[in-house]
Order: sequence, then C-alpha cells, then structure tokens
Amino acid sequence: MKIKFTQLTFVALLISLVAQGKIYAADGGQLFKSRCNTCHMVDKNSTGPKLQGAKQKWIDAGEGDLIYDWITNSSALIASGKSARAKEVSGYSATAMPPQTVSKEEIDAILTFVDAPPVVTTTTPSDTTATASVGSEAKPDYVANLSMFNWMIFLMVILILIIIVLAGSIMTYVKSDYFKSKVAEMGDKSKLLIIVITTGSLFISNQSYALNFMQAGEAEKGMPWLQVENTDLYALLAVNIILLIVVLYLRHLFYQMVAMVRPKKEEVEPVPVVGETLKKVNAILTDAVPIEEEHTILMDHEYDGIRELDNNLPPWWVWGFFATIVFAFIYIINYHVLGTSDLQEKAYKKEMAKAEREIAAYREKMAMNVDETNATLMTGSADLAAGKIAFGVNCVTCHKADGSGDVGPNLTDKNWIYGYDIKDVFATIKLGRPNGMPTHDALLNPIQIQQVASYVLSLKEVANGKPAQGDIIKK
Repeated sequence: MKIKFTQLTFVALLISLVAQGKIYAADGGQLFKSRCNTCHMVDKNSTGPKLQGAKQKWIDAGEGDLIYDWITNSSALIASGKSARAKEVSGYSATAMPPQTVSKEEIDAILTFVDAPPVVTTTTPSDTTATASVGSEAKPDYVANLSMFNWMIFLMVILILIIIVLAGSIMTYVKSDYFKSKVAEMGDKSKLLIIVITTGSLFISNQSYALNFMQAGEAEKGMPWLQVENTDLYALLAVNIILLIVVLYLRHLFYQMVAMVRPKKEEVEPVPVVGETLKKVNAILTDAVPIEEEHTILMDHEYDGIRELDNNLPPWWVWGFFATIVFAFIYIINYHVLGTSDLQEKAYKKEMAKAEREIAAYREKMAMNVDETNATLMTGSADLAAGKIAFGVNCVTCHKADGSGDVGPNLTDKNWIYGYDIKDVFATIKLGRPNGMPTHDALLNPIQIQQVASYVLSLKEVANGKPAQGDIIKK
C-alpha cells in the first residue's frame, strides 16, 4: 500500500496545531468576556473587585509574579502563606475565586485589556472630524456572523459524518485477512502518528474560545444570544478546511485500498480483472460468507426444504446507521434542548410576525395606516364615488346595489346589528362577523375599506327594503 508517511504526519501536525489554538487565539477583550465577565467589571467593583490596576497593585506589593498563581489557583496560594497580597484580596469576599485554566500569555492579555480597554469616541454635528481613539475596532455584524456560524457548524457535522462512514469502511478493509500483513508493515509509523495526534488533543481543554454568551441584561436590543466574532468564523473555516482535507485524504486512501485488491495483470495469460475486483470489493463491503463456507452459518430451522443463513449486516449499512444516530443526537440538541434553530411552528410565527411588520411599514409609507381604532368618516365626493365602486364589486350580492338587503341585512334603515359608528362599520367590513359576513382585509386595502364604510353610512333609506334587523337604533 503506497501511503506516504510524511503526508499522514503533516495532516496530524496540522490538526494538533488547530487543537492547541496556535492558528487563531482570542484577544484580551474576548478572554475577559469568556472568563472574567461573570464576577468582575473593568472599572467597578462587582461580585469580585474591579480588575483595572490590579496587576500594578501586586507589583507595588513586591509580588508581581505571584498574580499568575493567584489567578490559576487562589486557594492554593493562600494556603501556602507566601503571599500577603493574596490574603488581603481574599478578604473582599467570603467566596474564594475558583481555579482558572489559563496560560500565562492569556493572563497577560486579560490584564493588558483591563488596564487599557478600547475607548470609542463618537462624532457630533459640531465636530465631524472626531475619530475613534487608538485601539477601537469596528463592531462586527453579529446577526450575520451567527447565521454564517450555524451554516459552518452544519457543514462541519456533515463532514464529520462523512469521515465516520469512510473511516468505518476503511476499518472493514483493514480487518480483512488480505490487509493484515500490510498493516503490520506500517505498525511503528502508525504508533508514531497516533502519538502526534493524541499530544495535540491534550491541549484542547486548556484553550479559551472567543464565543461570547450574553449575560442577562447585557445584550443590546436586537442582538443575538451568541456573539460570534470574525476570528471565530476564521477559526471555524480553518477547521472545516482541515476536515475537508481529511475527507479527501480518506477517500484517496479508500480508493488505494480498493486498488490493492485488484490482482496484478499477467502478461502471459490475462485474467478478467474487473469481475474479480468487484467480487472482492463486494465481499469486503457486505461481509458475506463465501458460498463454499455457507454451511458454517446455517441456522437450525428448515421450512419446505429451505434453510436460512445467519449473515452479518453489511458494514457500510452499519456505519451508515451509526451516522444517523449521531445526526439524530445533534438534531435533538440543536432543535429541542438548546433551541438554537427554530422548529416549524416557531419559524412560521416568526415569518408571520415579520410579514405583519412589513405590511404595517408599507401601509404607513403609503399613508394607509388606518384601522378600526382610528378610521374617520369620509365625506368627499371622490371618496364616496370610490366607495360606491368597491361596494358594487364586493357587496351587492348580499346587500343589493341600493343597500336594501337580500341575504345580508338592510344597510339603509336605522337598525344596526354591530353598530353604526364609522369604526364599527370599518371593523365589520375588515374582520367580518360570525353570522355570515366574510372578511375583506385581503380584498380591500384600509383606504378602500374606509371609503366603503363611509359610502354605506351615506345611503338613504329605501322603501320596501328588507325588514329591519338589529337592536342598535341610529338616532
């Protein structure tokens, strides 16, 4: 099997570097939010004392180097009795600061940030030349970043599932008798590769990631629940690229193993390579017992001379089944536990609410922001004429052209079922009523409904109309 060990080593080292966070690291501000923001504020006392100027106080006390021991394990430093400053700080609160898994470089980054946090100055109309002070940064689009973050996580899950399936197929190959001798030849190199990957993974738990979960009351209006920085997206993109490289490499390795099954061509007597290759590949992927050995898996029962074989499930199917279990677990966590993504009903409600806001904005823009709470009687001839036209199109079937009533009630007399105020008539036309009056909100815009309601109230009483209905009498 022609597998270059240098290629495997390169991929392993690259994965180790990403696991250790050497490619992308969080800056001091992000580390402060993820590690310290729960109990500490930069310039004010909170659950813990303010952190601004803390490093200088330790230096002034002659214990500048012990601040690192204090942050990583304050209880151990106090118990050692070698720091007077630690004993003094411990008196601030009865609760001891929990141990922090951070490196010295990360502590320096946090202390540098709290001593000189970025300050953003805003411009005023009188001073358009004012600019942000040194150290300020443009605020990322957290909503767009979160959407891209979700898509990258989805892509990463897909790549991981593909890796699981490919790895399972390759493991099936490796377990076959044909490959045992080849695997033994690579034994020493494989052990070294495993050591490299394992060493890189040991540092995963010591990293500080820049994802910021907003505390209660901290988020601004309209901000997402998870703040994803641009550096987080770059890191996730790097992980996806590495996973894609792994997928391509496993695919290449799989085809190399398939190629190994193919018998070498003989110059004297060529043999049918394709048929034999397909048989061997099929035998490995399906784990089927050769016909010559089927007697070993015969089951005891027999029906009409037919006996059943106890074959194993195909390995490719088994690994695909495991992949669906992993996918189902991720799906449940995403939709039902964390609620990161919306279920159909919640997504529908969001879309409907968004549409309602867009309709309201459109109506306000087009001066059509009229409803049953603010409708007014229109007396202009142009409005009444427009209302008459709309009445003729939508209302004559039930109320007749003169409004004297047919299936619907008489609109010209003084008796009203739901009220004769312009707002009452507007609501009846727009929302409909339970006794057969349909809604017209989808057929007429608010101005047209107001015109029809005004036209109805302008109708004169017609003789021999439908008998009066309703207990509300217009005076």
